[in-house]
Amino acid sequence: MRPKGGGIPPQGLREKIEASFGSVDACKRQLAGAAISQFGSGWAWLVQDGDKLRVLKTGNADNPLTSGLTPLLNVDVWEHAYYLDYQNRRADYVNAVLDKLIDWEFAQRNLKA
Repeated sequence: MRPKGGGIPPQGLREKIEASFGSVDACKRQLAGAAISQFGSGWAWLVQDGDKLRVLKTGNADNPLTSGLTPLLNVDVWEHAYYLDYQNRRADYVNAVLDKLIDWEFAQRNLKA
């Protein structure tokens, strides 16, 4: 996350997202769906799996590295990440992260050639 994040991903990442999901909006919808539907504490991840990008969710301290995937970015859905500001409105928190805070440049730096 970063202040004044969100927006459109840089070209290289955007092309990978469009090839894998059809559009940036479709990718964001999948990320939001994974984050909102995660039961209890956990994470939603945008990961690189070979030449494709995928969205997945993990519970508690699990992460995609244990499955040989390359994490590009994540959305923290542990309650401490959002409860003081959003109480039980996880969807509002997730949408704010994806619209205003997501750091696409960080995700692009994590892409493997």
